[in-house]
Amino acid sequence: MSDAMLAMRDVHAWYGESHVLQGIDLEVRAGECITLLGRNGAGRTSTLRSILGLTAKRTGSIRIAGRETIGLPPHRIARLGLGYCPEERGIYASLTAEENLQLLPKVGEGGLSQEQIYAMFPNLKERAASPGMRLSGGEQQMLAMARILRTGANLLLLDEITEGLAPVIVQKLGQVIRELKSRGYTMVLVEQNFRFAKHLADRHYVVEHGRVVEVIERREVEAKQERLNELLGI
Repeated sequence: MSDAMLAMRDVHAWYGESHVLQGIDLEVRAGECITLLGRNGAGRTSTLRSILGLTAKRTGSIRIAGRETIGLPPHRIARLGLGYCPEERGIYASLTAEENLQLLPKVGEGGLSQEQIYAMFPNLKERAASPGMRLSGGEQQMLAMARILRTGANLLLLDEITEGLAPVIVQKLGQVIRELKSRGYTMVLVEQNFRFAKHLADRHYVVEHGRVVEVIERREVEAKQERLNELLGI
């Protein structure tokens, strides 16, 4: 597919001797949102890390906007317009929310301005002068997402952004993802909370033992709910 923003073909990845990805295939067109679903240890986070070149070794093909990146180091890959929001968030505890927001380098054109960020995340405007360690889990998650939007990244890799958060924050993050989609961002979500992901994603990739075992389009979700329950152990 020539208009793919991200295309992975037979991607294998290792951490030391551990063979964590065993032939991942997936495609995401510009402006799409897809999810990687699966049980813990299935290889979903490793898929994101392999896209960024953060695994010890990887083989196969990973094309970003048509460019082969399998041989590139992580800093070169990031500058192709990738934004990574890791599960552990990576907020600097001693810096204020606003300082955290201004920390990352530009990786592309057209990052959101501080005003646009604060319009999207009003909580962060209120907490701009608070140190990272004083922010709630939800505020830290918003800050981790806001930070990559400042960089000009247009391909967002979001790892378990709803984990452990209150329902009202989860709802807010859903609104943010819808808004980002309407602005043309391309997103890959690793998500345990299928109820959250179900209506946001164009397509769901179910990962098991380091490979994609099922691809379910949004329109097929209801019809394939039983199969999904079986695969995800819901």
